[in-house]
Amino acid sequence: MGVIDKGISGSGEIHATARLGWLRASVLGANDGILSTSSLIIGVASAYTSQAGILLAGISSLIAGAMSMAAGEYVSVSSQADSEKADLTREKRELGSSWDSEVSELAGIYRQRGLDDLLAHRVAVALMKHDALGAHARDELGISEATAARPIQAALASACAFALGAILPVLTVVVSPLRLVSWSVSIVSLICLAILGTVGALAGGTPPWRPALRVIFWGVMAMVVTSVIGSVFNK
Repeated sequence: MGVIDKGISGSGEIHATARLGWLRASVLGANDGILSTSSLIIGVASAYTSQAGILLAGISSLIAGAMSMAAGEYVSVSSQADSEKADLTREKRELGSSWDSEVSELAGIYRQRGLDDLLAHRVAVALMKHDALGAHARDELGISEATAARPIQAALASACAFALGAILPVLTVVVSPLRLVSWSVSIVSLICLAILGTVGALAGGTPPWRPALRVIFWGVMAMVVTSVIGSVFNK
């Protein structure tokens, strides 16, 4: 994606959009790591399994979940990257065969944003002389350096975040008495989910209370459901 211009201003300002790719993958991975692993542990613990069995279930969830997150994120973002590459290839071909038409197309976009006809045409010509493909990628296709798909980065961020999230309920199992495992894991996980929701919201530049409440609500729901299922199989 090196052909894509990094922005018009060149001021060096860092906005939330520049963090969207890794932030989304990291928050999603950590949230899943905490929620899925803690819910699994609570479900297994509710069936009165031994502490070793509960710990094995937690570790298995950590490893399998991290691999699954990495694979899923890589496939998903790779598809996005392939689509972006195909769009850029098509646009490059059109620039080579119909330059004037592409100038008019870009000028039309700027007219829709409020520029008059003459200024819109001048801006389009100036930007295309500087970087024609970058201008069309950014303003016609919505592809920029900040939002371009990066499969490997997304996969690694998801896997690492999932593992870091999942390790918290697993460690709680290690230090908690067997009779208190379910309660300990629930409390620790809900606190971590609330912190994660708050941090993710602040990093994205949004108020934190709604994201925190959302993750707590769904965390409680998941834990209650798995606890009930575990109790059904209690021998």
